[in-house]
Order: sequence, then structure tokens, then C-alpha cells
Amino acid sequence: MKEIRMVDLAGQYEKIKQEIDSAIQGVINATSFVKGPEVALFEKELAAWNNSKHCISCANGTDALQIALMALDLKPGDEVITADFTFIATVEAIALLGLTPVLADVIPGTFNIDPESVKKAITPKTKAIIPVHLFGQSADMDSILEIAAKNNLFIIEDLAQAIGTEYTFKDSSVKKTGTIGHIGCTSFFPSKNLGCFGDGGAIFTNDDTLAAKLRSVVNHGMTVRYYHDHVGVNSRLDGIQAALLSVKLKYLNNYISDRQRAAAFYDEKFKNIGGLIIPERTSNSTHTFHQYTLRIAPEKRDAMIEHLKKHGVPAMVYYPVPLHLQKAYQSARYKEGDFPVTEKLCKSVFSLPMHTELDEEQLTFITDTVITAIRSL
Repeated sequence: MKEIRMVDLAGQYEKIKQEIDSAIQGVINATSFVKGPEVALFEKELAAWNNSKHCISCANGTDALQIALMALDLKPGDEVITADFTFIATVEAIALLGLTPVLADVIPGTFNIDPESVKKAITPKTKAIIPVHLFGQSADMDSILEIAAKNNLFIIEDLAQAIGTEYTFKDSSVKKTGTIGHIGCTSFFPSKNLGCFGDGGAIFTNDDTLAAKLRSVVNHGMTVRYYHDHVGVNSRLDGIQAALLSVKLKYLNNYISDRQRAAAFYDEKFKNIGGLIIPERTSNSTHTFHQYTLRIAPEKRDAMIEHLKKHGVPAMVYYPVPLHLQKAYQSARYKEGDFPVTEKLCKSVFSLPMHTELDEEQLTFITDTVITAIRSL
């Protein structure tokens, strides 16, 4: 059996090595390293693939969130609501601009932001909501849109873990994540479903005016060269990353299917195993499985991970500490116990290997090892 990896980037690369190497060499030969034709082509291709009118690439997913907030002209002290159970980048981008992160609890089965908790978090200072489509499944966007419209709020989708996820609205219409709110932000970190060979990110919008502002902000606030109409940043996707992402984009639907196949295998093996709770699926969202995350009794979680690693199965905890208890973001506004769902999840979740290269032998070994462990803990 091949070594089991949490993410097998090497195996994925080997399958398309010739295409990737050729794309990279083409950029080197043309020396089109910054803002070259490869970047423009990738933006056009990704916008079409995601059914978005505009795609603006940038240096990474965290920058994408910051640039989105900058383009909305929010002022220091304005409040932005997001989930307590997510990666730190979401609140980091808010705090860097002097805005106030306001947290909401999540739904235990889907791990996504709870609309009822969002409603309770709204104040006169609230200006935007950042729903995070965590682990590959969309948040409840019908409810989020309704809340935003009622309170005149912007919506910035964080789809760093959910590119390609489709959301079905109550009226049966379907949109991909990143095209539902005012702005969508994603990451091309190597382990993402569409990952580059370094850092990269992109911003989606269907609003022409916002697109022009976003495109200016990513490039030092320039609209015309050396004429700076906005306060901007230097956040650009380089040509080599764009070229290889164009190659990988051709395979993204297959990558998603491979992840869903692995998740279905996990589901089938774990569905009747006491003590394990498999990821909940909602009827109105597909799941692209950036992570496959199980829940277990908190007192057994660490022992489970230790057992898996001892037997050659990597496992990770996403995420071990709620945002409101992170040292950098502690506030008099919050205390331990304020977000009971998130706090329990942080003590009970663990994620199994999830990538495009998992074969049946590996999946069988992983599931058998988990089942053996849960029955003995």
C-alpha cells in the first residue's frame, strides 16, 4: 500500500506533470512573471467556470478578504459578523483594517454559521457578514441573504474551502459559492481543491463597479498606471501560478468527484458505527470536501488521533481553539461559554485524509483503523 498522506500533492502532480511543466516553462520563456497574459487568461477561465461576471486574482486568500473589505469602503469601528468556528484568516482580515470582528456560533452538523446567531449579533454598527463555506459545504445562503437585505448589509463569501460547491435556493435556482453575495473570496493554497504551487487567491463579483474598485485596490490603487485613485495594496497572482492553475482548472470537476467518491466511502463505512458522527449534508448544497471531518466524544478525540498516527494514518484537528478564545482576538465582549457549539466542536472534531489520490486500499485501511480504534477507546 502507498503511504497515506493527509494531502497527496505529489501524486496529483505526477498525473499532469508534462502539462504543468510545459505551462511553467512557457512563462519562464516569455518572462511574463507579473500581470502577464497567463494571469488574464486564468481570470477569464475561472470566471467562466464559476459562472461569475468578474474574477480578480490576488496574492492569497487572506488578501482577497482584506481587499474585498477595502473595496466596500468600510470605516474603522464598523462591525463585520463571521463564524467563530473557522480559520483565523477570516477575522484577521477584518482586524487588520481596524474593523470590529463580531462572532456568531455555528450549526453542529454542518459546521457552518448559524443564521439565528447572526441575527443576535447585529447592532447599528454592523455593515457586513462573512459566511464561511466550511470544509466544502455552503452556508444557509437563503437565510443569510434575507438577514442582509433586511439590515442593509454586505455579504462577502469566504469560499476558500468550497470552490465549485453549488447552492440550490428555495426557488430552485442554483448558484456556485462566490457568486451569491456581493463579493466572493477564495484561496489557491496548495492543499485547496484548486491549489497552486505557492500562495494565490481570487475575488469574484457580478457588480461592474465593485469589480473595477477591486481591480484597482489589488494593484496599489491604480486605475491608470501611476494614477492612484484609491488606497491599495500590492497583491498580485504571478504568471507561473496562473499558468499552472489554468492547467489544474481543467481537472477541477474530476478532482471534486474524486473527493466526493472518497467521502462516500467514508460515509458508508462509518454510518452505523457508534461513537462516530459523520458530516451532515444539507439538501440545498453540494459538498466538495476540502475536509472530511468526523465528531467523537471529546474525551476520546486525542486518543483517536494518537491511535491513527501510530498506525500510519494522519489526522488533523480543524480547529482546536475557537476564535473568541484565541489570544490575539480575546475581547471583553466574549468569554468562555458564549459559543457552546463551537467550543464543543473544537474539542470533538478530527479530519481524515482527503484528497484526489486516495485509492480503495488506502480508504479501507483508514476506515478499518478508525473503526478498530473507536471500539477499543
